[in-house]
Amino acid sequence: MKIMSIDYGDVRTGVAVCDKFEMLASPLCVINEIDEDILVEKIMELFDSEKAEMFVVGLPKNMDGSCGERAQKCIDFANKLKEKSCVDVDMWDERLTTVMSYQSLNNANVYGKKSKKLVDAVAASTILQGYIDHRKNQH
Repeated sequence: MKIMSIDYGDVRTGVAVCDKFEMLASPLCVINEIDEDILVEKIMELFDSEKAEMFVVGLPKNMDGSCGERAQKCIDFANKLKEKSCVDVDMWDERLTTVMSYQSLNNANVYGKKSKKLVDAVAASTILQGYIDHRKNQH
Protein backbone atom coordinates (compact mmCIF):
# COMPACT_ATOMS: atom_id res chain seq x y z
CA MET A 1 0.00 0.00 0.00
CA LYS A 2 1.34 3.43 -0.87
CA ILE A 3 1.36 5.58 2.28
CA MET A 4 1.92 9.32 2.60
CA SER A 5 3.52 10.71 5.74
CA ILE A 6 3.14 14.22 7.10
CA ASP A 7 5.48 16.08 9.47
CA TYR A 8 3.07 18.92 10.26
CA GLY A 9 4.44 22.33 11.17
CA ASP A 10 3.06 25.83 11.62
CA VAL A 11 5.14 27.16 8.71
CA ARG A 12 6.80 24.18 6.99
CA THR A 13 5.24 20.75 6.55
CA GLY A 14 7.29 17.80 5.37
CA VAL A 15 5.79 15.15 3.11
CA ALA A 16 7.11 11.68 2.32
CA VAL A 17 5.79 8.57 0.59
CA CYS A 18 6.66 4.91 0.48
CA ASP A 19 6.53 2.48 -2.40
CA LYS A 20 3.47 0.25 -2.77
CA PHE A 21 5.36 -2.67 -1.21
CA GLU A 22 6.05 -0.60 1.95
CA MET A 23 9.78 -1.21 1.74
CA LEU A 24 11.26 2.28 1.57
CA ALA A 25 10.09 5.71 2.63
CA SER A 26 11.36 8.66 0.60
CA PRO A 27 11.14 12.42 1.18
CA LEU A 28 8.76 14.03 -1.29
CA CYS A 29 8.71 17.77 -0.53
CA VAL A 30 8.31 20.53 2.01
CA ILE A 31 5.22 22.71 1.77
CA ASN A 32 5.62 26.27 3.03
CA GLU A 33 2.11 27.25 4.06
CA ILE A 34 0.66 28.82 7.21
CA ASP A 35 -3.02 28.64 6.19
CA GLU A 36 -4.18 25.20 7.33
CA ASP A 37 -7.03 24.92 4.82
CA ILE A 38 -4.71 25.71 1.90
CA LEU A 39 -2.16 23.26 3.31
CA VAL A 40 -4.78 20.49 3.41
CA GLU A 41 -5.68 21.22 -0.23
CA LYS A 42 -2.02 21.08 -1.30
CA ILE A 43 -1.53 17.81 0.54
CA MET A 44 -4.66 16.34 -1.04
CA GLU A 45 -3.34 17.26 -4.50
CA LEU A 46 -0.10 15.42 -3.70
CA PHE A 47 -2.04 12.51 -2.22
CA ASP A 48 -4.02 12.12 -5.44
CA SER A 49 -1.04 12.58 -7.76
CA GLU A 50 1.02 10.02 -5.80
CA LYS A 51 -1.93 7.62 -5.72
CA ALA A 52 -1.46 7.18 -1.98
CA GLU A 53 -3.94 5.10 -0.01
CA MET A 54 -3.53 6.31 3.56
CA PHE A 55 -1.84 8.95 5.72
CA VAL A 56 0.53 8.76 8.65
CA VAL A 57 0.88 11.98 10.64
CA GLY A 58 3.74 12.50 13.07
CA LEU A 59 2.68 12.81 16.71
CA PRO A 60 5.14 14.97 18.66
CA LYS A 61 4.95 13.39 22.10
CA ASN A 62 6.91 14.79 25.01
CA MET A 63 9.98 12.80 26.06
CA ASP A 64 7.96 11.27 28.94
CA GLY A 65 5.40 9.95 26.43
CA SER A 66 2.69 12.47 27.26
CA CYS A 67 0.91 14.61 24.67
CA GLY A 68 1.07 18.38 24.89
CA GLU A 69 -0.34 21.31 22.95
CA ARG A 70 1.71 20.57 19.81
CA ALA A 71 0.53 16.96 19.78
CA GLN A 72 -3.08 18.11 19.97
CA LYS A 73 -2.52 20.42 16.98
CA CYS A 74 -1.22 17.44 15.01
CA ILE A 75 -4.19 15.29 16.04
CA ASP A 76 -6.58 18.06 14.96
CA PHE A 77 -4.74 18.35 11.64
CA ALA A 78 -4.90 14.57 11.13
CA ASN A 79 -8.66 14.74 11.70
CA LYS A 80 -8.96 17.40 8.98
CA LEU A 81 -7.06 15.15 6.58
CA LYS A 82 -9.33 12.24 7.46
CA GLU A 83 -12.46 14.35 6.86
CA LYS A 84 -11.17 15.60 3.53
CA SER A 85 -9.81 12.31 2.22
CA CYS A 86 -12.09 9.65 3.76
CA VAL A 87 -9.06 7.33 4.11
CA ASP A 88 -7.29 5.95 7.16
CA VAL A 89 -5.05 8.37 9.03
CA ASP A 90 -2.71 6.90 11.64
CA MET A 91 -0.62 8.85 14.12
CA TRP A 92 3.02 7.86 14.70
CA ASP A 93 5.39 8.94 17.46
CA GLU A 94 7.86 11.41 15.98
CA ARG A 95 10.11 12.01 18.97
CA LEU A 96 13.66 12.87 17.88
CA THR A 97 12.93 12.55 14.14
CA THR A 98 14.07 16.11 13.44
CA VAL A 99 17.34 15.47 15.30
CA MET A 100 17.85 12.23 13.36
CA SER A 101 17.02 14.04 10.11
CA TYR A 102 19.62 16.73 10.72
CA GLN A 103 22.17 14.00 11.47
CA SER A 104 21.31 12.24 8.18
CA LEU A 105 21.66 15.48 6.26
CA ASN A 106 24.97 16.25 7.98
CA ASN A 107 26.23 12.77 7.05
CA ALA A 108 25.31 13.58 3.44
CA ASN A 109 27.25 16.88 3.70
CA VAL A 110 24.08 18.99 3.50
CA TYR A 111 24.36 21.96 5.87
CA GLY A 112 22.92 25.38 6.65
CA LYS A 113 20.05 26.83 4.62
CA LYS A 114 19.95 23.83 2.33
CA SER A 115 19.41 21.43 5.24
CA LYS A 116 16.74 23.67 6.76
CA LYS A 117 14.77 23.45 3.49
CA LEU A 118 14.97 19.65 3.44
CA VAL A 119 14.79 18.61 7.07
CA ASP A 120 11.00 18.45 7.34
CA ALA A 121 10.68 16.15 4.32
CA VAL A 122 13.47 13.95 5.71
CA ALA A 123 11.68 13.93 9.09
CA ALA A 124 8.44 12.85 7.35
CA SER A 125 10.43 10.07 5.70
CA THR A 126 11.87 8.99 9.06
CA ILE A 127 8.37 8.92 10.57
CA LEU A 128 7.09 6.83 7.68
CA GLN A 129 10.02 4.40 7.72
CA GLY A 130 9.41 3.75 11.42
CA TYR A 131 5.72 3.19 10.73
CA ILE A 132 6.20 0.76 7.83
CA ASP A 133 8.93 -1.13 9.73
CA HIS A 134 6.50 -1.53 12.64
CA ARG A 135 3.78 -2.80 10.28
CA LYS A 136 6.17 -5.40 8.87
CA ASN A 137 7.06 -6.61 12.35
CA GLN A 138 3.38 -6.92 13.28
CA HIS A 139 2.70 -9.41 10.47
